[in-house]
Amino acid sequence: MPIFMDRHELAGVSAADIAAAHLKDLNIQDRYGVRFLTYWFDERRGTAFCLMDAPDAETAQCVHREAHGFVASEVVEVALSAVEAFLGRIQDPVAPVAASKKMDTGHRAILFTDIVGSTEMTARLGDRMAAELIRAHDALVRGCLARRSGREVKHTGDGIMAVFSSTPFAVDCAIDIQREFHRYNSDRGEPIHIRIGLDCGEPIEDSNDFFGTTVQLAARLCAAAGSDQILISDKTFQEYGGADVLVHGDRYRLKGFAEPVLAYSCEWLH
Repeated sequence: MPIFMDRHELAGVSAADIAAAHLKDLNIQDRYGVRFLTYWFDERRGTAFCLMDAPDAETAQCVHREAHGFVASEVVEVALSAVEAFLGRIQDPVAPVAASKKMDTGHRAILFTDIVGSTEMTARLGDRMAAELIRAHDALVRGCLARRSGREVKHTGDGIMAVFSSTPFAVDCAIDIQREFHRYNSDRGEPIHIRIGLDCGEPIEDSNDFFGTTVQLAARLCAAAGSDQILISDKTFQEYGGADVLVHGDRYRLKGFAEPVLAYSCEWLH
């Protein structure tokens, strides 16, 4: 059966309320041939996301309707591999977290790195040397991800896509990465210059694909960034709070976005 994720708008509802609703879903799911796998809840934003194995989206909503009445505002089909890559789990946590302030909200920050001039670098140095530089890039980026609780989603060939549960951690990681390359380049004959883009968002927004707009904007900001630059979205800027390092707000025309997008450059070299 296909896998679906839905989005609920639940302002004023508590984590305990959501945990109780999830149990009610589990109690009647077999009547409909549905299997609820897990959920995420963001009390501050008033949103919840359920992951389920169901014959179709409407059948899954029938369970919600009968069990507790919290019917979803949006439902999209998703791949389990993508859910696990971005959200880190595809089943309920072993330990109950209903009343915990550490409940996973599902909100994520997405970071892209890209080696500047990688095509020219390969043509100039040859495949073997270029591959060595890419390995050096990967090692430096992965070290920073580990220190800031980031998780690699995929390797893009000349960069890395990563995900963070904390937006501030994602921005701090981007700063760490640029500083690591600055140190690396200070005593290397063949420097590596990279650009970084970041955005943050929820799993399902505006009837889009799973993290679709967030991934797209982070990638486009990375592509628009200059050498040694970090570009972050306005949402990321609002969540970070470290205005002393985020300057030069400007609007960028990005492929796939009808209107110019407000983004900020991060002054990491302090």
